[in-house]
Amino acid sequence: MLVTGGSRGIGAAIARAFARSGDRVAVHYGTHREQAIEVQQSLEGDGHLVIGADLLDAGAIRRTVDEVAEAFNGIDVLVNNAGIFEPHPITDTSYYEWQESWRRTLGINLIGAANVTWCVAQHMGRSGRIVNVSSRGAFRGEPEQPGYGASKAGLIAFGQSLARSLGPSGISVTAVAPGFTETDMAAGELAGEGGERRRAESPLGRVATPEEIAAAVLYLASPEAGLASGAVLDVNGASYLRM
Repeated sequence: MLVTGGSRGIGAAIARAFARSGDRVAVHYGTHREQAIEVQQSLEGDGHLVIGADLLDAGAIRRTVDEVAEAFNGIDVLVNNAGIFEPHPITDTSYYEWQESWRRTLGINLIGAANVTWCVAQHMGRSGRIVNVSSRGAFRGEPEQPGYGASKAGLIAFGQSLARSLGPSGISVTAVAPGFTETDMAAGELAGEGGERRRAESPLGRVATPEEIAAAVLYLASPEAGLASGAVLDVNGASYLRM
């Protein structure tokens, strides 16, 4: 299996969960090579890979996916987890930075994921599984990071389109939509009084752990979840409810 953004946080937890279940894991990183190596070394079992690729570079994506497919004799599971989350409120961002933030955010979170998926689909047989890591922000909006909300909403629409187009090939496509999770990326939002407010959004009084998101992804990638293709699994502690 291949997990993008596997060097830390949710991605690292996903890599460990799949390794515990007996899978060989390709841990992708964008810039955090040393952390990706540490994750690889922590995985149970043998034969795991560390692979680096800039998800803004379509050529690098194809080379990297082909490398994983050759090493693993195909790819049975893809988890599109890599993403960036950077502030760019329309009321307090220059036009140049506005454009750049949208370019980076959509380029990595959505277009990069789409390119990885295209490349992986060339190597995926029947019973393959694609799980996209979206966000509750896809539904409730992200006023300070609108590109992030748009990219995560687009990732869900993209996945549901592929659930229809890849279903005849026996490939299931699903998504998980976490709320705030205890990761490095969310550390700033979860610090101090702001963090207390975030935790209070859930009636459980807390946010998710990376391991809880990984457990949801592991289920969606399992044979038992085949008929869930096209579904979105919310894991946000009832902090946001949608119809």
